[in-house]
Formats: sequence, C-alpha cells, structure tokens
Amino acid sequence: METIKILVCDDEKSIVDAIGIYLNQEGYHVLKAYNGKEAIDIMNSHKVQLVIMDIMMPMVNGLDATLIIRQKSNVPILMLSAKSENTDKIIGLNFGADDYITKPFNPLELIARVKSHIRRYTQLGSMVVNDNILTNYGMALDMSKKELTIDGELVKVTPTEYKIIEFLMKNLGHVFSTDEIYENVWNEVSFSYESTVAVHVRRIREKIEIDPKKPKYLKVVWGIGYKIEKY
Repeated sequence: METIKILVCDDEKSIVDAIGIYLNQEGYHVLKAYNGKEAIDIMNSHKVQLVIMDIMMPMVNGLDATLIIRQKSNVPILMLSAKSENTDKIIGLNFGADDYITKPFNPLELIARVKSHIRRYTQLGSMVVNDNILTNYGMALDMSKKELTIDGELVKVTPTEYKIIEFLMKNLGHVFSTDEIYENVWNEVSFSYESTVAVHVRRIREKIEIDPKKPKYLKVVWGIGYKIEKY
C-alpha cells in the first residue's frame, strides 16, 4: 500500500516539527516547507495526498500558495493559522482550502481532521472518471446503482429524494426555484409544490449534512430557490 504523503508548511520550524511528529506516529510520510514557495515546489515534484498550510508566511503566503496549488490539484488543504475570526476562515475557504484549524490546536483534533480528509480524498478525490457517477467533493451519486454516498458512506434516500439530488448534482451551483424542481422531478405542474419540495429538501439535508441548520451541500438561496454547492 502506498504511503500517504502530507505536506506541512509553516514558517515556524517548531510547529512543523511538532505536527510532523504527530503525523509520523500515525504512519504518514511528512514533507516539510517553511514558506509558500517551498510548498509549491514540493507539490510540483511530489505526489501529495494532503496539505497543512499556514496563512501568514514570508515570500509567498498560504492563501496565494493555495490558489496556485488549486490550479493543478484537488488535494485537500487544511489551513492553519493563529487567527480565529470567522472572516479569516471564510477567506481561507474562498481561496480553495477545505478546512480550517486555529493555533494552538488539539493534536487529537488535528489528526482526526487529517484522517477524515485523507479518507475522502483517497476514496473520491482520485476516483476514475465515470459517466455514471456524479461527484462533488464528499458526495458521489452512482446513477447506475441509484446510490448516494457521503464521504464513502452509503446514504439511504427515497426515490423522490434521489431524483432531487440527481437533478441538482447535474447542475451544480445552479439555483432552481421550487416550481422548477417540482416540474423536473415530478414531471408535472402543480400549484401546491412549495411545501412538497421544502419537505423533501429538509429530509435530504437531515441525511447528508453534518449540521442541517448549517448545510454544506444543499443550500437555500432566499427568495429564489435551492442549489447544491459546487466544490
């Protein structure tokens, strides 16, 4: 089995070394960088399965490095920073990061997040392209088997729920009104579609979201409709 390689990039050597010890204990091979330029160079010369990236660094900061990495790779990127404000988290995610953890961090939490992203990436991120499988980060919809998986775990959905998910996944990022969803899924026109669609969306969220009140995938665009966020 191929050893998982993880790139750790931080301008503080002590932090890189500490994270390296935690990861080595879990059997991961650690590649070390101390600025964004070094991280980019390593990504260009090594096959890496996960990146832990600090934000504030000399030469090339973590945000710019993330943008450059994202041009060629969908490898999971875990942002690491002393900043804890929500705005900083949002900026990091908008630049292409997959997750965010603040310093000082709990080593157990760091390892748990690393394992989660590694599992998702190895199962789905490098999946062979298949016309019958729609993927969107942790989501995978097998249209031949009519099966939905989230982070590799099978999720049981009803036929109607499946049709809604399939319709939205075929149009990732596109916002559809409730009447458009109803007409495409039920193949008919109705004057009482809003509550019907809303109920099914709520049930889908309960099945696919870690926190249905703060959905990652199936989102509402107030006053317009619903979409599955594209990642």
